[in-house]
Amino acid sequence: MKKILITIGVILVLFIILLYWSLKSTPENYETSTIVNLDNVNSINFKDYDSLIISASSLYEANALKKLMQGEHYRDAWATPIKVPVVFLDTLLGGLTIVKEGGGNQTKSLKLEDSIGNKYALRSINKTPGPLIPEFAKTLGLENIIIDGISAQHPYAATAVALLADAAHILHTSPKVYFIPKQKALKDYNENYGNKLFLFEHETESKTNWTTIKNVRTIIETDDLQELKLELGDTLKLDEHALVRARLFDLFIGDWDRHAKQWGWVIKEEAGKQIAIPLPADRDNAFFNIGGIVPSIISNKNVTPEMRPFNEDIEYLPGLIHDFDAYFLKSTTVNVFIEEAQILQKLLTDQVIENAVRQWPAQIYELDGLEIENKLKSRRDGLQDYAKEFQRILTEKPYPTSPLKGSEGVKFNGHYLNCFECY
Repeated sequence: MKKILITIGVILVLFIILLYWSLKSTPENYETSTIVNLDNVNSINFKDYDSLIISASSLYEANALKKLMQGEHYRDAWATPIKVPVVFLDTLLGGLTIVKEGGGNQTKSLKLEDSIGNKYALRSINKTPGPLIPEFAKTLGLENIIIDGISAQHPYAATAVALLADAAHILHTSPKVYFIPKQKALKDYNENYGNKLFLFEHETESKTNWTTIKNVRTIIETDDLQELKLELGDTLKLDEHALVRARLFDLFIGDWDRHAKQWGWVIKEEAGKQIAIPLPADRDNAFFNIGGIVPSIISNKNVTPEMRPFNEDIEYLPGLIHDFDAYFLKSTTVNVFIEEAQILQKLLTDQVIENAVRQWPAQIYELDGLEIENKLKSRRDGLQDYAKEFQRILTEKPYPTSPLKGSEGVKFNGHYLNCFECY
């Protein structure tokens, strides 16, 4: 017994030494949105350029030890330069004005509006996960584990997902990668938002209809949908099939972080009723490629069950089913899940998958593209099994007893708190 304890102690000490050694390998001097072949960024007249060669970030460069301890991830994709359009807000789409600053725990964003009221967002490709770092991690000098974990996100996943969503007849926010130089239109936001890479996309709320759906009344976020339900009651219905398809699509692309604030809803008028059609947004965690000794421990199903790695198969489906699903889909029959899985399998052909991934620049595709394609094809093939299991787990999952994320301010007064049809 004593020898066993000594062996365990030695292994633990060795692990701690290797962990801190790998953390020290993080580059102290790194750059984000690095422009190739242009040295003095502040002296450049960006109006002379319609595009630039830029890499997203050198922060995640790593030696062999760090890759062993903290994972291979998409480090090379973050550091690889690609050609990106240069955009000025005063000319983009006829001119955009800044409404306000937004963003969540990781992403800086600006809310924008055009002359006819369409709303857009600039969402930073580079993340700032500082708010997510617990104090104990800072005290122990382990904050780099969380910061470095961003490298498990593919910086350009959203653009491939949009093409896959098109093929699956699922709404999306039409994300595009742009370089935003410092400019007058940014006003006081130049320091935080100028000379950086962004995803430019539609917002998930809008009084104007930018979708292809007809007879749209408005586009709203989840908390506003719930307030509208309180107002309209049974005359507001959910497009159940569309939401099941969207959630199965989430499984297909490995997007594990799908809380209520990451959904918009297109409200369509139809035969005297209002139909809520889901509008998924925020694809930061699609193709989430987590690996390495430490991240594998953190993402273990017994530690963080919702953080599932993007592999050829889904290893622990219960971690991917949330209160959001119980709220909207708990009463949905298994036949609806199977039907939508079959439709997705027909729509998401090998050619569709390959075309979506290969729209990336060649130098990005060459890094991880083929592996992502193969994983997508495998997950597509398993969709009917996942659909049946999804519905089975939902039948056992209780209705939520507290508001969904982002809906804390909704005054339910006992109605529609537990589910969308629970008056």
